Amino acid sequence: MSSHITLRQFRYFIAVAESGSVAAASRMLNIAQSAVTKSMQELEDELGQALFERSSRGMTLTPQGHRFLASARKVIGAVAEASRLHQADGSSALRGTLAVGVTSLVAGYYLSELLSRYRRSCPAVSVLVTEETPPFLEHLLINGELDVAIMVSNVLGEPQALVAETLTRSPNRVWLASDHPLSQQQDVTLADCAAYDQVVLEADRIGDLLRAAWARHQLKPRTLLKTSSLEAVRSLVGAGAGIAVLPDFLYRPWTLDAEHVDVRALRDELPTVDVGLVWRRGLALKPAALEFIEVAREQSRARSPRGALRA
Repeated sequence: MSSHITLRQFRYFIAVAESGSVAAASRMLNIAQSAVTKSMQELEDELGQALFERSSRGMTLTPQGHRFLASARKVIGAVAEASRLHQADGSSALRGTLAVGVTSLVAGYYLSELLSRYRRSCPAVSVLVTEETPPFLEHLLINGELDVAIMVSNVLGEPQALVAETLTRSPNRVWLASDHPLSQQQDVTLADCAAYDQVVLEADRIGDLLRAAWARHQLKPRTLLKTSSLEAVRSLVGAGAGIAVLPDFLYRPWTLDAEHVDVRALRDELPTVDVGLVWRRGLALKPAALEFIEVAREQSRARSPRGALRA
């Protein structure tokens, strides 16, 4: 990667990529739009690649942009981690075991980077990871068989027995094929969506959240398929077989068959899907778990220029 790219450009790029527009990024960063625009143009010139597709709807990442976003997050995360480790006092001396729970859906998006950071921070701690459904993870947490879990944290079955700290908060948007009739609109309503077949993701209680939203709006859309496979949802949507309402943290613009999946904002207010840390209420967390929580917070802050969200 070029030595002429600055940390400031990485931060500006992440802000534009995550907010979807220069205007939103400038508000997030509290700097002039012209400074963000100039920085992005210089970054693309330096790389010799277009990182964004620009349209009246805002800034959309190109395939090269998606790859660069992953690199930018790693760079910012590494800088933040180096600063934290420099300030830490004896964290590398932690030993023992750490039992972490995770759902299959969340594991694919948060676990690998977090574990890599934690192992660099605490190489002497033995980490045991358990992948299970949300109800069973809650059972293991309450029973003391897990120290902490990473999961969708705003639809817990036993909230009175657990503490949840939000790491990221994702709004829901509509996924649809690029040539779908609704793609002509800048944003859509749930009533618009109800006229088309739905592909429903039944994972991590996301389906429950959406069913409650449909019910609140007194809508009963036809379901084409209920599936626990995110790739199945993405492929069916990309092929134009149906549409899906899903949180942003799961969005990727290409299917395995290289079909493009577009997104549109919803005018109706829907609950966000929050991914966070969960542990048993009243539990005296051991040092290895406390350090894991701090590393997860640091990763969350690195991913978002606005800083980590807290429940």
